[in-house]
Amino acid sequence: MPANLTPQYLEADRRYRQATTPEEQLAALEEMMATIPKHKGTEHMRADIRRRMAKVRTEAARKKAAAGGKGPTGHHVPPEGAGQIMLVGPPNAGKSRLLAALSNASPVIAPYPFATRAPLPGMVPFEDVKIQLVDLPPIAPETAEPWLFSMIRQSDGALLVADLSDDDLLAGLEQTLELAGQSRVRLGRRGDGEGVLPSLLIAAKVDAPGAAERLEILREIYGNRFPLLSVSAEDGTNLDVLRTEMWRLLDVIRIYTKARGQRADKSAPFVLPRGTTVQNAAAAVHKDFVERLKYARIWGAGTFDGQMVQREHVLADGDVLELHA
Repeated sequence: MPANLTPQYLEADRRYRQATTPEEQLAALEEMMATIPKHKGTEHMRADIRRRMAKVRTEAARKKAAAGGKGPTGHHVPPEGAGQIMLVGPPNAGKSRLLAALSNASPVIAPYPFATRAPLPGMVPFEDVKIQLVDLPPIAPETAEPWLFSMIRQSDGALLVADLSDDDLLAGLEQTLELAGQSRVRLGRRGDGEGVLPSLLIAAKVDAPGAAERLEILREIYGNRFPLLSVSAEDGTNLDVLRTEMWRLLDVIRIYTKARGQRADKSAPFVLPRGTTVQNAAAAVHKDFVERLKYARIWGAGTFDGQMVQREHVLADGDVLELHA
């Protein structure tokens, strides 16, 4: 089958051959990938472009490290907010567009793969807290570096993004999970076993042509392995539901405090693990409370207002706590 290369591709190929820096080479290769026709006649050419992109990135990182710069292994995003969730998926799945739709971040959104080259965090508002969502480079043979999987392992959860506009979404998703597994990153439901990172499968671009049929296939293959939610960053479908599911994924609770005779401070809740007791919460408020705590009063679900509770009482999301020393 003839390649039928476009003039835009040929121009990008010319610029690649004349490039003198890794940045120029990578920009030209990315445009080549974006403009090359996608059919069986170009499969080997596309694979070759991906190999060249990976080689350029590796050589650039090696030179930067040798010069004393901060290479990819130095990537780190300090956790903020109620918890840290990673966006994980194959190239062009729609992760960056989701981050932009959900948060205050401004990622690069491009029609070509590998536009995301470094971790980019954004804060997603949910009721009175914020959840940190981090966009990562796509998981593919070209980007499967140790630092990437280390960041995923250290997070509180993951959104695994599949592209409902892509006929090959199952192949891309399977490769992502295979590469992650090879680097000791196991994604699944909470409670699936030790070392499994709680994850939610996001079926992105539900507004795309043919998305309904691909969604049913995705649900049939992966519905038992992951909780699944279909969304659209373009028209906002299920984005509010996604915020709620992100909160549930963290498996944490909000606790509010009040002083005797005053209203509860609802501006800045303490975010604590589910199963937290009054004693645990007292330690989070101030370490001195732990030894001096005599009892607490609580306002919340399952109790009457102002009920006296002991140190071992397990708290629920939204409880208001009045500590007595």
